[in-house]
Amino acid sequence: MEFLEENLERYIASHSEAETELLAKVNRDTHVDVMNPRMLSGHLQGRVLSMLSHMISPQHILEIGTFTGYSALCLAEGLQENGSLDTIDINEELEERVATTIESSDFADKIHQHIGQALNIIPHLNKIYDLVFIDADKDNYQNYYDLVFDKVNKGGYIIADNVLWSGKVVNAKKIDKKTKAIMDFNDFVHQDERVQNVLFPIRDGLMILRKK
Repeated sequence: MEFLEENLERYIASHSEAETELLAKVNRDTHVDVMNPRMLSGHLQGRVLSMLSHMISPQHILEIGTFTGYSALCLAEGLQENGSLDTIDINEELEERVATTIESSDFADKIHQHIGQALNIIPHLNKIYDLVFIDADKDNYQNYYDLVFDKVNKGGYIIADNVLWSGKVVNAKKIDKKTKAIMDFNDFVHQDERVQNVLFPIRDGLMILRKK
């Protein structure tokens, strides 16, 4: 998942804003207690998400794929004073852990946790979003994009994670279903004239899309 030399990664992290105490705890506890901790956004990507959120200054954020809540906390840092963040995840086993994390944060009254299939939940969210972060099952990236597009303000942003898929988008000896889904998604949004796009080679790849 990492594409830069380890010493360069360390240098970059050491010259980026540090994690908050709570984020560091979520990072540490996830690696100790939760399966597949590499799904966590982590320090550098978390700071990038926070910076982007501050730059956009969103009133409403939608996150598809909560995991242990790290990225939600990072994105919430840039919310307007009266803003809100809806985060959706299908994993009921992590619900209590995430709820506890949210309650102990400065954003307890702004982050709203939803448990269930995002494809079923999104149509019932009656908000228009300034920022959407997609970081869930790769097979449904295109479906999530299609569902949220009309719920994004003109000039709003959609960010999709893992779009380099550990380099498999260019280096796969055999293209599996998930890799194919990511490649098809990348091709579609790159050709979608409704958006401006740039692919950032940060960690496992962030596709940044601005709705025209």
